[in-house]
Amino acid sequence: MIKKLFFLLLSLLLIFGCQTPHQSGMKDYSEAGPVVFTLQLLHFADIDGNEEIALSTVDEFSALVNAFSQDSMYGPSTLILSSGDNMIPGPRFYAAEQSPVRAVTGSNEPGHVDIGFLNALGVRASAVGNHELDAGPGEFADAISSEEKKGVVFPGSLFPYLSANLDFSTEEDFKGMIGENGKSSEELKGKLSASTVAMVNGEKIGIVGASTPLLHTITNTGDITVKPASASIKDLAGEIQPFVDELIGQGANKIILLSHMQQIAIEKELAGYLRGVDIIVAGGSNTRMGDKDDALFEGDDAFAENYPYITKDADNNPVCLVNVDGDYKYLGRLVIGFSQAGIVNLGSLKPEINGAWASTAANVQKTGGQPIGRVIELRDAVQSVINAQYGNVLGYTLVYLDGRRSQVRTQETNLGNLSADANLWYANQLFDGIVDVSLKNGGGIRTEIGAAIVPPGSVDYAEAKLVPPPASEETGVGEGAITEGHLRATLRFDNGLTLLSVTAQELKILLEHAISATRKGATPGQFPQIGGMRFVFDATASAGSRIQELVVLDNQGGIKDSLVKNGQIQGDPGRRFRMVTLNFLANGGDAYPFDQLSDPRRINLYEGKGYGEKMDYPDANLDKDPGMNNAFSYTGGEQDALAEYLKRFHGTKGKAFNLAETDHGEDTRIRY
Repeated sequence: MIKKLFFLLLSLLLIFGCQTPHQSGMKDYSEAGPVVFTLQLLHFADIDGNEEIALSTVDEFSALVNAFSQDSMYGPSTLILSSGDNMIPGPRFYAAEQSPVRAVTGSNEPGHVDIGFLNALGVRASAVGNHELDAGPGEFADAISSEEKKGVVFPGSLFPYLSANLDFSTEEDFKGMIGENGKSSEELKGKLSASTVAMVNGEKIGIVGASTPLLHTITNTGDITVKPASASIKDLAGEIQPFVDELIGQGANKIILLSHMQQIAIEKELAGYLRGVDIIVAGGSNTRMGDKDDALFEGDDAFAENYPYITKDADNNPVCLVNVDGDYKYLGRLVIGFSQAGIVNLGSLKPEINGAWASTAANVQKTGGQPIGRVIELRDAVQSVINAQYGNVLGYTLVYLDGRRSQVRTQETNLGNLSADANLWYANQLFDGIVDVSLKNGGGIRTEIGAAIVPPGSVDYAEAKLVPPPASEETGVGEGAITEGHLRATLRFDNGLTLLSVTAQELKILLEHAISATRKGATPGQFPQIGGMRFVFDATASAGSRIQELVVLDNQGGIKDSLVKNGQIQGDPGRRFRMVTLNFLANGGDAYPFDQLSDPRRINLYEGKGYGEKMDYPDANLDKDPGMNNAFSYTGGEQDALAEYLKRFHGTKGKAFNLAETDHGEDTRIRY
C-alpha cells in the first residue's frame, strides 16, 4: 500500500511539472530507508536441454537448495521459484509411464517426475514456459494434476503455474484448474493463475508470471488465448501491470515477476515499462549469469552477464534482473534487502553470497548441504529407465554431433545435416525417390550427441575437446555409439514427417522466413537445417530479399536446378518441388507460412495427432516403411527416420558417421 501511495504522489508531482529525483540530481527514492526485511530468493529455469547433465546434477542441486534453506541467517526468509521450462517431451518426461517410475510416483502421467522434483525442492510458484505445452495443454494439465494408483498418491504440483498474459479459460483441458488471482501459493497448488502471494517469514511476497507473446508460434497452445496480439513490449507490460497493481493493493509491496521471454533482452526492456516490480526472474534464454566470486560448471566457458543485472522501472526505482543457465547446473541465489516502502536496497547485495551456485561437489562440500532424499528416489527410478534406452545402440559416429543451441539455431551443423538427410531418405523410401528437399527447424534439435571434455585444471571452454559419445560402463556400450536415448534426447519432440509440394517462389519465401530472425546474439528456433538443397543469404539485406542463391541438388550432390541467383528467381517461379518437413512447421510452428502455399494438399507419413492438429491422421506409409520397426518411436516420426537411416548407413563401427562439424565459414549448405 505504501508503494501504491508513492506512485500516486509521484504522478501528482509530474502533473505539476516537478522533476523526478533521478532527473533533478536529488537522492533517488530507491536509496532512502534502511533494510527492514531480507529475502533469500533461490531460483532456476530451463530444465530442457541436456538430459544426462540434468539427471547427474539434480542431487548436488538439491543439496545446495537444502543448505541455503537451512542457513541460520537467511533460511527462514527463503523463497524458491522457477521461471518455467521445467519439463519437456523426451526421455525424462515419458519415463514416467514406465513401471519403475510409476512405483515411486504412483502415476503414469508424463511429466510427473519433473513435477516431483520441483515439489521436493520446495518450489512455491513457476512461470508457464513454452516447453510445458509442447505435448499439448492436455498433457500439461495432467502433469500438474493429482492422481492415485494402487494406493500411491501423486499430489500434482504443490505450487501454481503463473502467466498474466495467457487466458487459460479458453482451453477446455484446463476446466476446473483455473485459480483466483492473488490467492496464496498453497491455495493455488495445482492451479493456473496470473499471480499469487507467498508468505515468507511473515512478509507478503507478490508473484506474477508472464510468457512470451510468441508462445503460439513455438509450442502447442491449443485454445489458450495469448496476449497481447502485437509483439510490442509496451503492450505486454500493459497485460502484466494490472496484476502487479492488484497485489500491491492487497498489501504485497515486494513484487517478483517470473518472466519466460526466451531472450533476456526482452526482460531488460520490459522492466522499464513496469511499475512496482522489484525483481524479474528471466527464463527461456539460458543466459548464464554470475559474478566474479562464482565458479563455473565443468565445460562452461564464461558468464554472459553479471549477476544481478541492475536496471530501473518506469518510476525510476531499482529492479534486479536475474537468471541462471539450465539443466540443474546452477542454482541462482539472491539475498536482498527491502526498505519499509518495499523498495530494494542495492547496498544490501553481497557478491560473495549472491550469484550462480554451480551444482558441483566442491560447492556442496562448501555449503555442507545434503541431497534431498525424494529427489534421489525419483532420479534413480527415471535413470533406470533411461539407462535401458541408452543401451539400445542404433548406429555409430567417429565425431561429435553438434546440436548445441548456439550452433543449430545460427548455422548448418553436422547433426542438423544428418537429421535432415535422414528425413529426405526416409520420405524417398516411401515415395520411390520423388522427394527433392528436406526442411526442419534448428530449434527442434535439443542437444548434442557427444561430449565436451575440458582439460584437467582448465575452466576455459575454448580449450574443450568435442568428442563422440564416450563409452558407458552403466549401459555397456562403447565409444561412438548412438543410442535410442540419444535420439529421444536430441529429437525429443519426435515430430511427424509431412510431404507437400512447393513452387520455386514458395521455397524461397519459406527460406526467407527461416533466416529472417538471424542476427548477432540471437538464437531463433526457426533457423533451418536442410537436405537436398543449399543456399546463400545476406542477413543485412531487407526482409524478403535476403536469399541470394538457392539450388536444389541431385542424388550425387550436383546441381539439379538453380532457383535463385543474385537474389532473383531464375526461370519459372511456379515450377514445383516436393518437400518433406515436420508437421510442427507445416502447421504453423515457428510462424512458418505454410498456410500460404498455393497447393495446401499434403501427405502425412505418420498416424495420430501432431502439433496444431485436432484430428487423427491415418497411417500414410503405404506399407513401405523401411522396416527397422523401432519400438520406441512411431512410424513416420523423425526419431524413426534417423534411427532407420543410422541402421542402414552407419550401423557398425566400420561404417560410423565421420563428417566433423565445421565453422560456418566452411559450411556448404547454408552460407552467409
